[in-house]
Amino acid sequence: MLYFLGQLGDAFAAFNVFRYITFRTAGAVVTALFFVFLFGPAMIALLRVKQGRGQPIREDGPQSHLLTKKGTPTMGGLMILSGAVISTLLWSNLTNGYVWVVLFVTVGFGAIGFYDDYLKVKRMSHAGFGSKQRLLLEAIIGCMAAFAISQLASGAYGTSLLFPFVKDLALNLGYFYILFGGFVVVAAGNSVNLTDGLDGLAIVPVMVAAACFGFIAYLVGSTTYAEYLLLNAVPGTAELSVVCGALIGAGLGFLWFNAPPAQIFMGDTGSLALGGALGAIAVATKHEIVLAIIGGLFVLETVSVIVQVASFRLTGKRVFRMAPIHHHFEHLGWTESQVVIRFWIISFVLALIGLSSLKLR
Repeated sequence: MLYFLGQLGDAFAAFNVFRYITFRTAGAVVTALFFVFLFGPAMIALLRVKQGRGQPIREDGPQSHLLTKKGTPTMGGLMILSGAVISTLLWSNLTNGYVWVVLFVTVGFGAIGFYDDYLKVKRMSHAGFGSKQRLLLEAIIGCMAAFAISQLASGAYGTSLLFPFVKDLALNLGYFYILFGGFVVVAAGNSVNLTDGLDGLAIVPVMVAAACFGFIAYLVGSTTYAEYLLLNAVPGTAELSVVCGALIGAGLGFLWFNAPPAQIFMGDTGSLALGGALGAIAVATKHEIVLAIIGGLFVLETVSVIVQVASFRLTGKRVFRMAPIHHHFEHLGWTESQVVIRFWIISFVLALIGLSSLKLR
């Protein structure tokens, strides 16, 4: 919305700053951060009253969770979503189609997660939304987003998969790209969802990934920068830097309340929405493979669950003491803070590796 003030820059020079994506990205970070700071306490108090006993804690999980996390309210993703969406609407160019596609995925996945959290709290059980129905809805939203992105992208890149490290290597998937893009969005949403099991564990890697993709979107969205740095240009995606800034600001604000011991959990409302947003941004910028590197921690968590389930069904034995893998390390004797901080370190390292794959000049 404030972007349009930049159009008055010819008459009022002071408004020129609103034309700059860097300025609006910084504004989005600060706005989302202060929004969550301002309204977070009231939202936590309201959710605590509405939910009563808070999020149900797994009986088969680490016993320390039953003591320290019982009664903590969930659906904290509402704080993140409200801050991020309002900040995005305020600072981004609302004529940009990519912005609306990412917002559609974010809000859509957030709504699915909210309903899932609602059922869990209502039933005081981990049996929320049926997995098949949930995945079907996510797939529909993801495929719709991928189709819209393929229409927004110019030239052959619309349905192409680009590869890191090599500029001109592209595989045109045709109509199959819609399914591929939808898969990336759904996989990203559920991977973040699986990672969200300890205080602060998921939100920091999400912010790291958002920062990386804000940088990527800024570069590939500019034909000038992309050509100079030997990147594949995807015009129009630079505006997604503002969306990433809003996600970072809202995430920082949420971390203030989610730091151990957490006052609130983000729940599926937040984790699905944030993962879906990252997936949609990766598809829009044509860096789906890079997302798997930068978000390698999310991949690791997901693979640990897949391996655990497959091993138990095939052999009757478990590979890990508990999955996702962060619980495995808790059972090995690591404290919650040790698991969280060490996983953060892994996330930062993977982000550096992912950014190095861009093959900048």
